[in-house]
Amino acid sequence: MRLTRRSLLNRSALLGCSLAASPLVTPVSFAAAPWDTRLVVIILRGGMDALDAVQPYGDPALAGLRQTLSGGPQAGAADLDGFYALHPALAPLLPLWRAGELGFVQAVSTPYRDRRSHFDGQDLLEAGTAALGGARGGWLNRFLQQMPGVEARTAFAIGQERMLLLDGAAPVSQWAPGAGLAMSPQAERLAGLLMEEDPLFHTALNEALELTRQDLSLGSEDAADGSASGMMQAAPKGRAHTEIAAYAAEQLRGDTRIAAFSINGWDTHYRQASGLKAALGRLSETVLKLRSGLGTGIWGKTAVAAVTEFGRTVRENGTGGTDHGTGGAMLLAGGAIRGGRVLGRWPGLEEADLYDRRDLLPTADVRQHLAWLLHGLAGARKSDLERNVFPGLAMAEDPGLLL
Repeated sequence: MRLTRRSLLNRSALLGCSLAASPLVTPVSFAAAPWDTRLVVIILRGGMDALDAVQPYGDPALAGLRQTLSGGPQAGAADLDGFYALHPALAPLLPLWRAGELGFVQAVSTPYRDRRSHFDGQDLLEAGTAALGGARGGWLNRFLQQMPGVEARTAFAIGQERMLLLDGAAPVSQWAPGAGLAMSPQAERLAGLLMEEDPLFHTALNEALELTRQDLSLGSEDAADGSASGMMQAAPKGRAHTEIAAYAAEQLRGDTRIAAFSINGWDTHYRQASGLKAALGRLSETVLKLRSGLGTGIWGKTAVAAVTEFGRTVRENGTGGTDHGTGGAMLLAGGAIRGGRVLGRWPGLEEADLYDRRDLLPTADVRQHLAWLLHGLAGARKSDLERNVFPGLAMAEDPGLLL
């Protein structure tokens, strides 16, 4: 069904909470570089619940905090190591785990604390700084500025905005899929600021955006020319994430070395069991599409890092969901990853162990792991990473993320 003005207006009435948590236009950016390894950075917008995605069922306090969520192997999650279990919606990735091509880092976060705003959290995650306004542009672009021989690839700009992650002086091309709802970035931010504090609107927004995406007909009759525009016009309804991954893989098979994009739907205030299942399903499909699209050779020198702006509260709320928290998890995948492990120092879930007595306590800065990926994949110097890419960061000991 083609999206009409009437159906758009009807669904627009459902839009709640932060559009930053569930942007309709998902831009994907590419940069070419002279090294041979590949890096894919996926921003999970909305705050992924680390305790449900990678469930610490071995912590005895978890059962009392989660009556219906994060039930571990008894509820169908796949045991990973006797302490952590993988959410059933990530089960398609288990072959990667067994092959050492999938891993996780628990209890990580940016330096962002306390306000728990999607906008500020995402801005800080993509800026890579210790505080808002700490540096210009995004950390991936500042990384490119440190590396010789970087040039922009020819790409397609079909969206309306560039990701902050790759904003900056280094040459970067941009491409984005078609969207069912055109809003300026200013309008998105204003709407989000007005609605962000109402948890019920978060879920209404996610559902409305997904319905809009599924209703969008992109005119497959124009796909015969084989262009990227035609590829997106031929995309099946509700499958934008796999088309993004397929296009990213196509570019990465060539001269492109870095791809960055986002996946929405992680703001699970209400009925998390269904909402998170859908979001994790999209993430699984995205990773597998990247793997199949890259082929064995390129996948073997690729690292995928999926990161989110903050985690969720350790306790369920009264609507079967979780609220904005602090500590979260990052997903690592790819043939270049030393996987089959859940890394990170586990802080515990007793009340005295929690951050602000409500959130998973972060025990590491997610920027450390991102910096070690850049160091290992492209040979970026530690001094440049600590001073220019992630200003003020102390990389500390190498966590051994790569083969």
